[in-house]
Amino acid sequence: MPECEFCIIVLGLMHEFSLLQNIFTILDQIALEKKLKRITKVTLRVGKLRQVVPETMQFAFETLSKSTCAEGAKLVLAFEEIKILCRDCQKEFIVEDNVYLCPACGAASVELISGKELILESVEGEVGGPTRTRT
Repeated sequence: MPECEFCIIVLGLMHEFSLLQNIFTILDQIALEKKLKRITKVTLRVGKLRQVVPETMQFAFETLSKSTCAEGAKLVLAFEEIKILCRDCQKEFIVEDNVYLCPACGAASVELISGKELILESVEGEVGGPTRTRT
């Protein structure tokens, strides 16, 4: 673990930047295919296990969008709960306070149903004119 506060901040930023790299590749493709001159809104569905910090994700989005058709776009983050299936009693439950024990039977034999997602849910934009991509 890094000892300096600056190193921790940089590592945190790197996490959000790396998550968004592939999203921006997809945004470029969508903009070209749909002939969008500008992307105005991007909605991402993010699982809570991704450990995304909303403010850091917003900063990374704004930084990566500079000089692209997504510059100035609104980023909306919709967080997905951590949903688990108990293998013993088959009960589904939402994880609270990082407790992964089944609330029905107390078993620790569980399977992740959701919570690791990073899904480009929707893209809104303006049609017409040249498309600015990151290339």
